[in-house]
Amino acid sequence: MVRYPFNWKKLSICSAIGYRWDGKRCRLYFRMVAGSFTDEKLIEFLVQLRMQFRGKKIILVWDGLPSHRSNIMKEHLEKQTRWLTVVRLPSYAPDLNPVESLWGNIQGKELANRSVDDLGGMVQGVREGFSRIDSQGELLQSFLRHAGLCFD
Repeated sequence: MVRYPFNWKKLSICSAIGYRWDGKRCRLYFRMVAGSFTDEKLIEFLVQLRMQFRGKKIILVWDGLPSHRSNIMKEHLEKQTRWLTVVRLPSYAPDLNPVESLWGNIQGKELANRSVDDLGGMVQGVREGFSRIDSQGELLQSFLRHAGLCFD
């Protein structure tokens, strides 16, 4: 019998696709947490994202998730303007968000018909999906094109 060290009832995942300014390179970033993302956990993700980009400026395209609009998040973002610009998508516009295509791809492949006893199996599937997609730069570029976005 294989046992997973996960006894979570809920898994939440935050992800970002980083595209270089000229569109020649892209990379996938994500974080999984037990339970729900809080403002603090989301801010931690942004701090880690900033470290990955080593002082470079970032334009973050964000959807209308309540945590993205909270007072705590607004205060944090106001202090980050030297390196971070936030562009907000309309309240509900999944077709404009490249990350939605990412999720659809993982759900259609690694998570499709996956039967697990606990979230450990789902975590494994998500990690496999992120690894597969991150290794395929053209697939990440296709998510951008599908959202109608491009580098010009």
